[in-house]
Amino acid sequence: MNEINVYKQYFAADCEYNGRKRHAAQVLLAAASGEGMIRYEVRVSFFPHDDPEDFAVSWDAEAAETVFDGKGRRSKKREKVLLEDIRTAAERLADSLGGTIYWDKPLIEARFG
Repeated sequence: MNEINVYKQYFAADCEYNGRKRHAAQVLLAAASGEGMIRYEVRVSFFPHDDPEDFAVSWDAEAAETVFDGKGRRSKKREKVLLEDIRTAAERLADSLGGTIYWDKPLIEARFG
């Protein structure tokens, strides 16, 4: 399957995972397609972000949730609906990792692909 990041953005956050404080989170909506099938996943990764230039995402504090899996291909209409609900899914994932995402404190502008 080919994968593309439909949406990606970094936010200030708080999480302690594997004994390490994390001060930022990457929130991602990824689409994987192939052979007439499409799958969308929301992913949250907490990372240290110890200084303003440090965007090295550590993948040990990551959780993912499939939000759509079925026949078809990428759809702007479907992606719009999924993006409207991304915070709800991301909050569930953040909770599962023991973290908090500060939605009102983005660290970069949203990137769409």
